[in-house]
Amino acid sequence: MKINTERLRRRKKAFNILDTLKENPNIVLTIHYSCESFYDRPNGKSPRITSIAVRNWGTGQTYSFSIHQQAERNHKSADELEAEYDVFEKNMLTEFYRFAERHDKYHWLHWNMRDINYGFPALEHRARVLKAEPYIIPEEKRVDLSRVLVDLFGVRYIGHPRLNKLIEKNKITHRDFLTGQQEADAFDSKEYVKLHQSTLRKVDIFSNIIERTLDNSLRTNARWKEIYGGYVPWIKEFIRNNWVVSLVGFIAATLGIVQLIWGVFTTS
Repeated sequence: MKINTERLRRRKKAFNILDTLKENPNIVLTIHYSCESFYDRPNGKSPRITSIAVRNWGTGQTYSFSIHQQAERNHKSADELEAEYDVFEKNMLTEFYRFAERHDKYHWLHWNMRDINYGFPALEHRARVLKAEPYIIPEEKRVDLSRVLVDLFGVRYIGHPRLNKLIEKNKITHRDFLTGQQEADAFDSKEYVKLHQSTLRKVDIFSNIIERTLDNSLRTNARWKEIYGGYVPWIKEFIRNNWVVSLVGFIAATLGIVQLIWGVFTTS
């Protein structure tokens, strides 16, 4: 039977990442941010950042950075916020990067925050546009949860959009959760608090997903062959992770051998 060694390699790599995270969950931060739509931008300008949420996976403590909080501190209304958006966004990003620098030894767990459209590079770019100095979170400290799940369960483990489908499949409450399009609409409607609530909800969901992944309770559409690259690797992993089954099997095999030997001697 052919075994997909690449599938096994990816799965092992993902497990190694999870083992590193669960060793000390108190230094794992889940992060998400909301922004202006990054589609349909004829002027080529990068989308404005609205809010950033960071949650300590171990303690559950959540930190938030948002333009509406910056505006409130300066006694500005939502309408006044738009007129001084650059100022408030710059202050928000400056505050966030000071926080990031203080947590330079932490791991940052995220969902698809990989490129200049949406990700750490996009945040860094907005900071530079606004003349703020970003702190570059080391690449080795960034962990893409969406990619880890693909490596664990295979590319067809859930439908698209994966996060939405995963929430539905696992019956995770989606109160305050907004899709990408809904977030773009909320930005256009100046519903900044609504956007921020969605951002906060998502870092909570990420923590929920990683916990279910670690205790093997995460529900997916993946089949054994897709997960393990074949049935033989699945059998091996099942036995390794279920020592009771392994022990019973060993005892049964031993008794079988003893019985066979006994039969040989008694019939001789």
